[in-house]
Amino acid sequence: MCLNGKSSRQEFRENGTLTKVLTTSAAVLLIFLVVGCKRNMSPAGATGAGAAAPPTVRVARPLEREVVEWAEFTGRLQAVDFVEIRSRVSGYLKSVEFNEGQLVEAGDLLFVVDPRTFEAALESANASLEESKARAEQAEAQTTTAEANKLTAESNLEFTKSEFDRQTTLKQRNAGSQSELDRARSEYTKAKAQVLGSDAAIAEAKAAVSTAKATIVTAKAAVSETQLSLDYTRIESPIAGRISRKNVTAGNLISGGSEQSVVLTTIVSLDPIFIVFDASEQQVLRFQRLILQGARKSARDVKYPVYMRLEDETGYPHEGYLDFVDNRFDPETATMTGRAVFENDDGILTPGMFGKLRMAETPAFDSLLVPDAAVGTDQSEQFVYVVDAENKVTVRQIETGSMALGLRIIRKGLKAEDRVVVGGIQRIRAGVQVDPKLETIQADESVLGVGDAEPESFTVPSPEEQGTTGEGNK
Repeated sequence: MCLNGKSSRQEFRENGTLTKVLTTSAAVLLIFLVVGCKRNMSPAGATGAGAAAPPTVRVARPLEREVVEWAEFTGRLQAVDFVEIRSRVSGYLKSVEFNEGQLVEAGDLLFVVDPRTFEAALESANASLEESKARAEQAEAQTTTAEANKLTAESNLEFTKSEFDRQTTLKQRNAGSQSELDRARSEYTKAKAQVLGSDAAIAEAKAAVSTAKATIVTAKAAVSETQLSLDYTRIESPIAGRISRKNVTAGNLISGGSEQSVVLTTIVSLDPIFIVFDASEQQVLRFQRLILQGARKSARDVKYPVYMRLEDETGYPHEGYLDFVDNRFDPETATMTGRAVFENDDGILTPGMFGKLRMAETPAFDSLLVPDAAVGTDQSEQFVYVVDAENKVTVRQIETGSMALGLRIIRKGLKAEDRVVVGGIQRIRAGVQVDPKLETIQADESVLGVGDAEPESFTVPSPEEQGTTGEGNK
């Protein structure tokens, strides 16, 4: 009897089952080993053929063309004219005369301030002016009267002097009395006093005339000022452009005449339009050194073409020119601000939009070009794969420039006769034997070329030619 309580027959059956399981597992393992060995067999071992055929790659010789290097910038569109509309007078806003967001012309009526207070002030000023004119006429009349009185006094003076002289002669001859002489002397003295009084009256009357005339000038100034205030109750657009929304509705009391006055709305001009961008110190230095070398002219003497595209556009369909470069670098960003001008006939360019800019950075020069996809990067270095005379791949370190004609400019590292791998790069590595298929690199003639970089001579326009605008109701 077994100690574990199992019969010998049961033990035999269990041992037989274990043997079958082990036999089956060994057979499965053997099958996997055979299949794995077959998969690891090389084609040469399976077929008896030679080594695998070399990979096929597409190669091309660099394209030789005259190109320019283009500098790229990101800028923001900005209105040439931006006006904050403020009232120049205080009062109740009577009406709003424009549709929000619409185009307006210079001189269009925008707002009306209640004019009644200013109309009353104008009437009062006109009345004061008329009063001053009346006083001036009265003063002139007094002057005329004083001059007439002087003529009478002078005539009386001549008579009394003659009588005094006659009485003096008679007295000397003892033919006249002393009393008659004294009377004649007294009348003569009075006559001289009357002449002096007439002169004083004339001077006083002339002073009154001058005062009245000054009062007239003051009254006229008051009339002009009140008339101007009345005119300012009609707030008109100083420029043509697109108007924003109204910030104040009719019926509100507004203050005017200062920078703290409420902004009623704003207007931006649309055509032409600026785009403002920042250039790095390295880019500015490159431009300046080319100018010093005589390779380029100053932007103050020529119009350098600038090309722009918007976010949803391909290519650079908008053409303008550089019209301003700042006189200093921003100490915080180490950049210098530039500005270009673009026509905007269709109004697609809106102030505040971003735009991508391209401007020729160098004069035209001969260069080698390859597709940008053929250029690889290894950390900080750039390279291309070149196929030598034995059809082996070598790595060539290169120095690249910007894109031109849809291809990458190669400054250093390639020769015109080199065969550069332009297709199948993912199948090769340095030292691999390849089967090269030669093709020709095609340039994209639809993109910006040498002719697009040529500047045009121009004369700096005067402020009148630039279309300066008046102050308007800001």
